[in-house]
Amino acid sequence: MHRYFIYLAYDGTRYHGWQIQPNGISIQQELMTALATFLRREVEVTGAGRTDAGVHARLMVAHFDFPTPLDTGQVTDKLNRLLPPDIAVYKVIQVKPDLHARFDATYRTYRYYVTTAKVPFNRQYTCRIIGKPLDFEAMNKAAETLFDYTDFTSFCKLHTDVKTNNCHIMQAHWQQQSETTWVFTIQADRFLRNMVRAIVGTLFEVGRGKLTIEGFRQIIEKKDRCAAGTSAPGHALFLEDIGYELE
Repeated sequence: MHRYFIYLAYDGTRYHGWQIQPNGISIQQELMTALATFLRREVEVTGAGRTDAGVHARLMVAHFDFPTPLDTGQVTDKLNRLLPPDIAVYKVIQVKPDLHARFDATYRTYRYYVTTAKVPFNRQYTCRIIGKPLDFEAMNKAAETLFDYTDFTSFCKLHTDVKTNNCHIMQAHWQQQSETTWVFTIQADRFLRNMVRAIVGTLFEVGRGKLTIEGFRQIIEKKDRCAAGTSAPGHALFLEDIGYELE
């Protein structure tokens, strides 16, 4: 059996997330349908993670197995012809048969985009902050506390099937991109469901002066999702990068 990695990007606006859903379209389903059309047999596709409804990816990685060798350039071309305009395949490569898109990823990087201006051209990709300006300096200080912990139960969607809520945070910081735009970059070995949006939503509380930096730390230590803030909207979140040791 031959294993292939698909490197792809998508605009998640009209999708119910990566994972196949019974009552909505998903990226995974679109990819599996395109592969089945081209290869003329059902093919299971496993993604590196599960992005939520409306969340975008500048880079998602998924794998599939096929019994015979494939021309990866041809697969890339055929998939791009079959997939809708809001899903694009960068490349398809053959990898070791035991390399797993999800379990062998060494890191994942997400970015969340915030704007203070009303701009009609990027409203579906940024979260507009209305009213009192956010204190990004305080938000950065609060974000630094994430490095002191590994258990992020407080930022995990309830009733999930994961065995552990431990994650190793490698990056977490806000950076100003323009006079009106800020971006939050967070990198970890793994993420829990809804984790990035929950962290951003809670950092918003810090930025609005409703939560102190010490209060943010206490929320992490409580290990209680109900203690944290409301999840930030999904449309401003991008999965930016995923790392592997391919050699």
